[in-house]
Amino acid sequence: MSLKLHNAMWPGVVGKGEPDTEPAIGFDKMLDLTTAAIVNGAGYDGVDLFLFQPHMDVFSDADVERVAEAVQKRNLKIGSFVAPVWPGTVGASAMGSDEERKKFLEAIEISCKIGQRFKELGVRDYGCVRIDSATPTSEWAKDPGAGTKRIAETFKEAAKIAKDHGERLAAEGEICWGGMHSWKDMLQLLEMVGEPEAVGFQADLAHTYLYLLGYNAPEHKLLEPDHDEAAFKEAYQTMVGALGPWLFDFHVAQNDGTVFGSGSHDKTGRHCPADANDGKLDIVECSLAWLLDDNGQIRNGIEHICWDGCMFPNETLENPKTWTTILEVMQKVRTAVNG
Repeated sequence: MSLKLHNAMWPGVVGKGEPDTEPAIGFDKMLDLTTAAIVNGAGYDGVDLFLFQPHMDVFSDADVERVAEAVQKRNLKIGSFVAPVWPGTVGASAMGSDEERKKFLEAIEISCKIGQRFKELGVRDYGCVRIDSATPTSEWAKDPGAGTKRIAETFKEAAKIAKDHGERLAAEGEICWGGMHSWKDMLQLLEMVGEPEAVGFQADLAHTYLYLLGYNAPEHKLLEPDHDEAAFKEAYQTMVGALGPWLFDFHVAQNDGTVFGSGSHDKTGRHCPADANDGKLDIVECSLAWLLDDNGQIRNGIEHICWDGCMFPNETLENPKTWTTILEVMQKVRTAVNG
């Protein structure tokens, strides 16, 4: 099986469209930027979505069908999508009150139903529902043990919903989400949920590099900022050895060792252009570490990979070179996976 290559649609909306931020980029414009990219005679195979405004009204069946039609007419597929679990969308904190947790689970159910509808419409054959705790690290830190336990309970309930709809949930390891903000905390949460067939891990190369540096959890740091190659490989092996078996979903990305936030989105691993001169990662080598198990097989039935350029400036997003450069790197990842 050859991995499908997807582009992410959420860079057009996350950290945008708010006061003192750039305007959001519309769904059709993001699709057109995606389909315009051709490298070695081939383009992207599909897109991963963010299920919320301004790209989609999740409460409108007609709008769900509009999104499916827009993707289909460009000969693309939908893969994974971000559930609207954050406060201000549909959901609320997975660690919060009973009412907040109810909202979180409502976001999961809505997302799973939309995933089913995409399958019925013939535009989606693979992928996961991406989630996070929707909880700031500052709130979690007030009582870490109780916080992680409550998030795990919420995720277990979410797993039941996902299984009822034939979906899998991929928890994105990101330093800004409480209980998921370090590699050790992420592993503990997954083990506490205890649903390895339904709740797994979503690795993003930029975010997981910040895991190594222990940005929001110095006690779990595996790497110093001025590390050499040998130290990097040892640290990466430790992290991937712990979280790799849980991998359900994967984002190709680049990071320069810094963090960035925009609008209401907290600071997290900065996403850099694929060819950034100050990028810290060998994208192909790091991707292989995550995607292939010890026997050289793709982990857990993963069928596609996605680029994440979250919070790229609009000038970068609207530059065609951005997408051809990314596509070229992703093709190299796919070739390396195929051996």
